[in-house]
Amino acid sequence: MNRGPSASCDDRPVTSLSLDPEPQDHQHGHAHSHGPAAPVSKHLRKVIAAVLIPFATAVLVGLVALWPGGAPSHERTGVGFDRQTQQGKVVKIDKVDCKDVDAGRQPTDETAPPSTSGGGRCARATVEVTSGPDKGRTFVEIVQPDAPRQLREGQGVVAAHAPDAPRELQYSVTDVDRRFPMTLLAGVFALVVVAVGRMRGVMALIALAVSFAVLTLFILPAILQGSNPLLVAVVGASAIMLIALYMCHGLSARTSVAVLGTLISLLLIGLLGSLFIGWASLTGNTDDSTGLIHGLYPDIDMSGLLLAGVIIGSLGVLDDVTVTQTSAVWELHRANPTLGVRGLYRAAIRIGRDHIASVVNTLVLAYAGAALPLLLLFSIARSGVGTVANSELVAEEIVRTLVGSIGLVASVPVTTALAALVVSADRTGLGAEAVAPAPVRAGKGRRRRTGP
Repeated sequence: MNRGPSASCDDRPVTSLSLDPEPQDHQHGHAHSHGPAAPVSKHLRKVIAAVLIPFATAVLVGLVALWPGGAPSHERTGVGFDRQTQQGKVVKIDKVDCKDVDAGRQPTDETAPPSTSGGGRCARATVEVTSGPDKGRTFVEIVQPDAPRQLREGQGVVAAHAPDAPRELQYSVTDVDRRFPMTLLAGVFALVVVAVGRMRGVMALIALAVSFAVLTLFILPAILQGSNPLLVAVVGASAIMLIALYMCHGLSARTSVAVLGTLISLLLIGLLGSLFIGWASLTGNTDDSTGLIHGLYPDIDMSGLLLAGVIIGSLGVLDDVTVTQTSAVWELHRANPTLGVRGLYRAAIRIGRDHIASVVNTLVLAYAGAALPLLLLFSIARSGVGTVANSELVAEEIVRTLVGSIGLVASVPVTTALAALVVSADRTGLGAEAVAPAPVRAGKGRRRRTGP
């Protein structure tokens, strides 16, 4: 079977599968049947469209109604991420005695250690501002010998700007410029995805770009404008789901079933998250970042923001699970068109159980890895497991992990059942094509007919 990368192969009937009763022919047909699904009947297409078109319309209406038109302006506080910054470059490094350095001039970087009052050789860095209205201006940055980040000549840096400070203290180094290695890594990632995935990889990258656009142009500004974070997250996540799934996997009944399974699972995650975030009295305001957000925009519902994060964070893994389960049902039906709803469900759910075990473990380890520094602090403090789990910082991650995992586990039987019902109800799509006798070549100029 010719399986080109073009989208038109989604609607191409499968006519080269041998249906001889020998087992090896069944294996041969299955080995070559991992392409796009054959079209389903017109009746089923109408049923799926009757569900998805109103849903897509509601998402579009939600996007229009909640569209923010940009993030609201505010007066900068000069704290944390809310500082004015410019690009800079280290043009000169001199080693000086720390005793001779003006100890009163401290960098504004909160991660920098306090000045050493004893001896040692400090680095006196001359930094040139390379962007903004003060481009070309230089300032001096003193780096202590025990500072976690040392500067080198020619290195790009990020300079924090405090306009209200005295002129000699207006600029200070707050971070290094990592744009080039990050851009290079993103380029390598894109090349690997395209090299392995080919046209599917290209579509996946486009879908990824669209997802980031929805996140940065709609979800974040809409929340800052004061819209309900949960409503914004549901609308934004639904838009990302529709665009990404149909763009990556094609406009087909198989993708539509995956969309329905993902939607049902997201609704379950939203309900459970809302229940347990309220029941556990989680405020969503637990660290410096959320505290700063609450200080700048006190009208934002921080617990709603936490729930929005749970929904958006679960979406990516849900897509993977639902698409995999739907494809498993389609391939099982293609390998054995005589399987009914129950047979398809039992066979596919065995695949899903393996998927559940790996996905849940992945999700838990991902959250544990993100919270590893926090867990180390609790370990240093010799706190008990109950004390650690009861703290709001850890309780947030526990609720986030368990609610997301419940949604992932539930998505497997839900999607499998939907896919089995759709494929088994089809009478003119894959099943009909597979049982129809098709002439195949058996030798030089000879034809033999498959079937009785």
